[in-house]
Amino acid sequence: MTQTKQTTGLPAGHRLDAYTIVRELSQGGFSRVYLALDDADRKLAIKEYLPGSMARHNADLQVEVISELDAEPFRVGKKCFFEEARVLADIQHPNVVRVRNFFAANQTVYMVMDYTEGRPLSREIELAGGALEEARLRRLFVELVGGLREVHSRRLLHLDLKPANIYLRRNGSPVLLDFGAARQNAQRQQGQAVSMYTPAFAPPEQTRADARLGPWTDIYSLGACLYACLGIGAPPPAKQREPGAAPPALAEAAARYSLELLALVSRSMALDPEQRPGSLLEVQKALQAPFSPPAKPDGLLQKLGGWLRPERVKERG
Repeated sequence: MTQTKQTTGLPAGHRLDAYTIVRELSQGGFSRVYLALDDADRKLAIKEYLPGSMARHNADLQVEVISELDAEPFRVGKKCFFEEARVLADIQHPNVVRVRNFFAANQTVYMVMDYTEGRPLSREIELAGGALEEARLRRLFVELVGGLREVHSRRLLHLDLKPANIYLRRNGSPVLLDFGAARQNAQRQQGQAVSMYTPAFAPPEQTRADARLGPWTDIYSLGACLYACLGIGAPPPAKQREPGAAPPALAEAAARYSLELLALVSRSMALDPEQRPGSLLEVQKALQAPFSPPAKPDGLLQKLGGWLRPERVKERG
């Protein structure tokens, strides 16, 4: 297999299938994303399967693995990427990125998506000084959960929920981007420990190659995204938390948020999947339910921990 040191992406003006590349939008460990135009001059985003640790473009812009040892992992990842694109292409939901096309070219695979103008939730949190108002937060996440429920109904998990992968359109509506299922599935199929995740938003089971994943996995990450909007900083990584206990910093948000919302965050971020809400529908209903004014912080942590206390007793007993 030819080795290459070429590291640049597809150049502006390059013709890719029925699309013309305008510029590169972003680059991650698993893929590159380009802004492109179709023949009607409509803006689209094209994601290219290109794990930088194992493959590069050569001088002819073909994608080649760096060494023979990378050939099989690259093949498996490419297959998972293509399958994810196929599933997403069948989903038409206002809060899930729309996949318009997917195809193979340049010895890799591509996913063509709607180009969304706006900004990521992570930036919105920064502009809000770290904390979003509760009523707005509830509306936003009700929509997100609706999109995620549609994804789960197709037997697909997101597996990379975090504020950077939640995009807010100019009208304020959210859209789920950058699914992590393909890269996680590729690593698991090869029996590898999963390395592509964000510690602050990943539940314990997502970090182990032999652990069972399911809707409960995304529920934890969804709770961590809510946590990140409360003005108390980034969620603590799961490995740094005490089993059976609510995230301690939640008490600091008591002056601004209802006990109901903080309890939902606490339950969703339970380290034990069985202690999390039983379904996304349950999460959605909790977000839509009436809520009380912010509570006094005194004793709040004990109230939140009450959701988890039975499991703590069982573990110790």
